[in-house]
Amino acid sequence: MYNSKIIGLGKYLPENVVTNADLSKMMDTSDEWIQERTGIQERRWIPEGSEDTSAVMGAKAAKIAIERAGLTKDDIDFIVFATLSPDYYFPGCGVQIQDLLDMPTVGALDVRNQCSGFVYALSVADQFIKTGMYKNILVIGAEYHSNGLDKTTRGRGVTVIFGDGAGACVLSREEDTTKGILSTHLHSEGKYADKLIVASPSIAHWVPEILESTEEDISYFPYMDGTFVFKNAVVRFSEVIIEGLMKNNLTKKDIDLLIPHQANLRIAQFIQKKFGLSDDKVFNNIMKYGNTTAASVVIALTEAWEQGKIKEGDHIVLAAFGSGFTWASAVIKW
Repeated sequence: MYNSKIIGLGKYLPENVVTNADLSKMMDTSDEWIQERTGIQERRWIPEGSEDTSAVMGAKAAKIAIERAGLTKDDIDFIVFATLSPDYYFPGCGVQIQDLLDMPTVGALDVRNQCSGFVYALSVADQFIKTGMYKNILVIGAEYHSNGLDKTTRGRGVTVIFGDGAGACVLSREEDTTKGILSTHLHSEGKYADKLIVASPSIAHWVPEILESTEEDISYFPYMDGTFVFKNAVVRFSEVIIEGLMKNNLTKKDIDLLIPHQANLRIAQFIQKKFGLSDDKVFNNIMKYGNTTAASVVIALTEAWEQGKIKEGDHIVLAAFGSGFTWASAVIKW
């Protein structure tokens, strides 16, 4: 048996910055309204005419991660790609990465777990390495939200939250089982699937039906019961973090850095207060990037590492909650 460890990290954000003031020109909202509810000040949206997509952004982040790992594309044995916004209904983005990076014909797997997608993807990759099947795995989280949002007042409760971006890491074999990913913890509760959902297009509501309908009949924009999601998120975040700590005989005081999914700054602040963590023990960047869903944890992890906030021997806790409902955590000894 082996452990797996992160040996390379990379991120990519579109250059186009969309501020809360910019959104107030599109819909009935304001900087004060958005910051009070979410903590978000700005986000990145792919501009019209850009080549960027979920797969393209993922490839750009992956190149950085592979280079920082001291490897080449030919050293990667497998790809795991997490997103809720694939370039195509099918195939998934994983195979596009294999092509975009001109990699050997390695396997590629897509994970569709939305906000918890990266932690789920990390867990999948971790198991492949632990069993000895693969040595180096590329794990990517990427999202292109902006092209699928309702940019009117009707959609403001969702639209102001989401941003575009990608992050990637290279997971590699570690023979010292006291280091690397110590454990991952995954959960779901499908009875609440309709609380955060894109109901169309789907096999039930396919393209001809959408084209023939009025917007009142079928909406292809995201729907979120924000209050309900928030109440569940703060409970599940806490549970899955505690589960990870207990599994590894750790306590709240052992957390050197908590990196929560960047869903809402108010959720992160609630969890920080509940666990009694100081500001330097929790990393948030939602203020700059909004919620990048499956990309958010790995973008934040990359940025924290780039800023020198992660040191060898630190206990890093990743946690996420989102549509499904799904939630997950990972405990890492850096």
